Amino acid sequence: MIAYLSKRLAAMIPLLFGITIISFGMMHLAPGEPSVVGQEFNPKVSAQDIERLRSYYGLDKPLYEQYWHWLKRLAVLDFGQSFSADGRAVLDKISERIPVTLSINMLAMLFIILIAIPIGVASAVRRDSWFDKGMTVFVFIGFAIPSFWLGLLLMIGLGVNLEWLPVSGLHDYSWQQMGFWQQQLDLCEHLLLPVFVSAIGGLAGMSRFMRTGMLDVIRADYITTARAMGVPEGTIRYRLVKNAILPIITLLGLSIPGLIGGSVIVEQLFSLPGMGLLFFEAVMSRDYPLVMGITVIGAVLTLLGNLIADIAYAWADPRIRHGRDA
Repeated sequence: MIAYLSKRLAAMIPLLFGITIISFGMMHLAPGEPSVVGQEFNPKVSAQDIERLRSYYGLDKPLYEQYWHWLKRLAVLDFGQSFSADGRAVLDKISERIPVTLSINMLAMLFIILIAIPIGVASAVRRDSWFDKGMTVFVFIGFAIPSFWLGLLLMIGLGVNLEWLPVSGLHDYSWQQMGFWQQQLDLCEHLLLPVFVSAIGGLAGMSRFMRTGMLDVIRADYITTARAMGVPEGTIRYRLVKNAILPIITLLGLSIPGLIGGSVIVEQLFSLPGMGLLFFEAVMSRDYPLVMGITVIGAVLTLLGNLIADIAYAWADPRIRHGRDA
């Protein structure tokens, strides 16, 4: 297992390097610069002023030189200063916002795992039953509904009309005056809708993949042989779920980028001060250091999520970590 982990960690370094090159290049290919955005129609800003701003930000240098300077700072974990008016350190801004995004994504992933796997197992065991057909309808609805549209419906129905749940922010206005447990309850109420909207698409997909995996394993010859040999049913079911969950582990790792990317929509919709909303604001203002800082941290989190999925896959299937083909 140690050798397997070493190979996976070594492979992450060039992959992260390639992500930074592509992100840096695409960002600078986008129209507009920090020195130009918002100043195009300002008669008080002359061409000389814009050139001074470009020189101040280092944007007058060749692209490869800008990337090299940024990469040298990144090597010592210096993400630079934001181009925004406050001029704060990029790492400080991200540190304030990343707990919100991580909390939403982790809760959404936990919700998907706890709900999708039992639904998939039950649908496979009760194949073609009313429960299975109902879950099939649920899957198609989950795939078809756009997250922003579902979020708006829930905000209008549960938040505005029924007033059951808050529709924006992380805390109530009187949060500071609440007791500890009241604060936790208020936080849960504010996160309930964003987590549900973030998880609904993945929940629908994972449950269907789990059902398919279970059906493939149930029909396997070794399961029939195990039952014929008198293996306890509890042991057989454990093996069924463990073998059927292998594709789900891979899909969970691949779904992490979608959850992080989807948080931009969710955080914008529910006005949550997370990394997704910060990224949106940085892109709109062409805040290059902040965009690159969020991109790198998001890439690292995604690679770590995939690594965890690979570790879980190797645990479930020893042939992976021993280098043998499935």
